[in-house]
Amino acid sequence: MSRGDLTEAEWRVLKGLLPIKPENRGRGRLPEQNRSIINGILWRLRCGAPWRDAPPKYGSWNTIYRRFRRWNEAGVWETVAVTLAEIMADSGHYSIDSTTIRAHVSAAGGAKGQME
Repeated sequence: MSRGDLTEAEWRVLKGLLPIKPENRGRGRLPEQNRSIINGILWRLRCGAPWRDAPPKYGSWNTIYRRFRRWNEAGVWETVAVTLAEIMADSGHYSIDSTTIRAHVSAAGGAKGQME
């Protein structure tokens, strides 16, 4: 397991939220391989690299990308986000992220001293 890959506890939560491949669908990776695909998706999102640069240990970059896109269109990521938020709230874990960046006065766009 590499840095950033899913732990056993994280995988137990996620695997129940992912769609199961119908028996008659034909070609493609089996649902048991979803964990490595999720790890590939997380790697890509964490690094910001192109899909084609995903390490081969996660599977084919094209499979990772297509699964990400298909799950996105099916609303899977929204379900995952809502479920994880509920689990965190129920367990008392909260995360607040805030970033403040000071901008130069000219970043506001208006002329200095001009009031409307």
